[in-house]
Amino acid sequence: MNLYDQKWQKFLKRIWPFNFIPFVDFVFAAGSLATGKMREDSDFDVIVGARQGRIFTARAFCILLFGFLGWRRHKLDHQKSASDKICFNHFVTPKAYRLSPPHNEYWQNLYLLLVPVYGDPALIQKFWDANQDWMGQRKMYKWDKRHMYKSKVLKTVILEKLLSGKIGDWLEKKLKAIQVKRIENSLKLVEIYKPRIVYNDDELEFHPHTKRTEERLH
Repeated sequence: MNLYDQKWQKFLKRIWPFNFIPFVDFVFAAGSLATGKMREDSDFDVIVGARQGRIFTARAFCILLFGFLGWRRHKLDHQKSASDKICFNHFVTPKAYRLSPPHNEYWQNLYLLLVPVYGDPALIQKFWDANQDWMGQRKMYKWDKRHMYKSKVLKTVILEKLLSGKIGDWLEKKLKAIQVKRIENSLKLVEIYKPRIVYNDDELEFHPHTKRTEERLH
């Protein structure tokens, strides 16, 4: 089995926890999983579609559950310690489905190759449609065997209903305050080069060092 197949096999065995995380509407495999340009120490980049008004709640559950399982990449993980761990560096809500500029060749190629692994096909198509003006032609949603989970389990649906009202609003506010403080503190510790960093109610994107992206364009 080649490295590409090995990486995908391991990744697909680690996506089942999304079934139990509230307010996650879809998940795309991104980065080297999508482009195929992976190394032995490559991690697993994902783009997570979150419900409007619950992006910090969705991220908190992702961090806690995948962290508990030992499958989440931490900001200080590098090389072997980062290998095969899921990197939660991009969350989007419907208001931020369209990637903000600059829309260079690397991002265009990456978005064309994103692989859905979880979520409602209709919402996945809305994400692609939102980027058609700069991304170029993306085929309509077509079933892919790697898209293993298309609907939420009943327990998650119930949890979302419980957290959809005032209790959920209060929790989102608290989780936002905690995460924003940690994000701002962590940014002081990492190297920054032409960063793509966004943290608000519509989008969470953490690409502080984009030199590698530039290198891939040449």
